[in-house]
Amino acid sequence: MDLATVIGIALAWGAFYVALIMEGGHLESLIEPSAAIIVFGGTFGATIISFSLRHLTNLPKVVRQAFFTKSLDSLEVIRLIVGLSKKARQSGILALESEARVIENEFLRNAVQLVIDGTQPEMVREIMETEIASMSTRHKVGAEIFATLGGFAPTLGIIGTVMGLVHMLENLDKPGGMGPAIAAAFCATLYGVMSANMLFLPIGSKLKARSHEEVAAYELAVEGILALQAGDNPRVVALKMRSFLPPDAKRKLDQED
Repeated sequence: MDLATVIGIALAWGAFYVALIMEGGHLESLIEPSAAIIVFGGTFGATIISFSLRHLTNLPKVVRQAFFTKSLDSLEVIRLIVGLSKKARQSGILALESEARVIENEFLRNAVQLVIDGTQPEMVREIMETEIASMSTRHKVGAEIFATLGGFAPTLGIIGTVMGLVHMLENLDKPGGMGPAIAAAFCATLYGVMSANMLFLPIGSKLKARSHEEVAAYELAVEGILALQAGDNPRVVALKMRSFLPPDAKRKLDQED
């Protein structure tokens, strides 16, 4: 489980609850079923219109990515490919057959298998870069779904509030009910703004950041795999991939040498 996602959501919603209690409020006063129906029903309905069902059926997998999927570690990729390079230098490329079978990451496993099969370097690069582009497109759609949810939710909240105020104005002859009616109306705005800024948009940003990290790790792997195929010295293989790392990761890698 991704602790940053869980901690962030818990902190955001916990801060809201603590502030509510400090102000003397109660959660019961914020429960308004009609407002929830307008905001969440309208938000998900508008989002369904915006995307194809093929993309929306993958939404559970996208949510799982934000909470449970572990990002591919660039340092682990470097360690793996350098280790394969050392074995290839000692025993030849074909000796990597048994190593390839136990590589968990499908992208890396397929890339190593291409090298073992004697695929031309240009074709290896083309296949790997096409896979990266396809993965990036899939991830982009997932992030866009949550960005769209975050865009519609506040607007639907305003619509719900306007509807509540219209209903309140229709009953001005009953001044005793104006206070509760106004409070109920503004619950819709609260639902929309809170869900957008404390759930939908943060998850969308998390998915986008995770996609960038994974693409960077895979691009690093492309150079490493091609260097492995070319028979470069393991030290040279590591240096080629090292250039993709940020300064702190470079220092960590240097300390391991």
